[in-house]
Amino acid sequence: MKHQYFGDIHDYRKYGLLRALQSTSPGGLLVAWMLTPDDGGQDGRSRSYLRQPERWRSYDPELYDGLVSLLESAAKPAVSLMERSRLLPNTRYYSALVPDRREDRAAWGRDLLDAARDIEWVFLDPDNGTEVPSKPIGRRGSSKYVAWQEVQGLFNAGCSLLIYQHFRREPRDAFARRLVSEMGRRTRAPVTLAFHTPHVLFLLAAQDRHAWHCEQLVFKVSERWKGQLEPVVLANKPLQPTAFGGG
Repeated sequence: MKHQYFGDIHDYRKYGLLRALQSTSPGGLLVAWMLTPDDGGQDGRSRSYLRQPERWRSYDPELYDGLVSLLESAAKPAVSLMERSRLLPNTRYYSALVPDRREDRAAWGRDLLDAARDIEWVFLDPDNGTEVPSKPIGRRGSSKYVAWQEVQGLFNAGCSLLIYQHFRREPRDAFARRLVSEMGRRTRAPVTLAFHTPHVLFLLAAQDRHAWHCEQLVFKVSERWKGQLEPVVLANKPLQPTAFGGG
């Protein structure tokens, strides 16, 4: 996550999913921003939805109005705006910048585990998603990915997980199913699930105690965010995956 992208259309869907999760699953949430430095890229092109309330506000009016207000009152976008708001209740935040150096990354991961103590759900928000072979921990640019060992450590500590994941250059449906399968293999979670948007995935691995809440989440998101957030796979549950679509 980079500060410069706060409040864009991906954020709207992301926070909408987290708010739906909070409404269906009790317990604390930790948002691990996985912050990396801003890069000076184009950061305003995906906020035009905030000037189109007739199209976008109905998905989550409180969230929509809140993001409009936060950005109008801020000198520049920053995740601290969300941290100071009440849009994600019962939430803690882990805001340390993600380092590239292996030793520093190991310390960052230990602090993440400490921050997740007594937490039910952890949301991991890397720039790109789960690790890839070309960017192992310690290599320049590895800070843009969450390492599988970090995912496993959090799940083994008793947390259920939600992870931000960009699509890669392969057929999206196959990619989503492959990542969900890998999530299940890596964590041995009894419930694995993904939500897709037109541009990103959200990967979910749930502890057994959260299985029923995940089912409620699927139905709530399918009803409220139709066309914007769609369930892909829910392992061990009688739900049919949906086709990719949305606008």
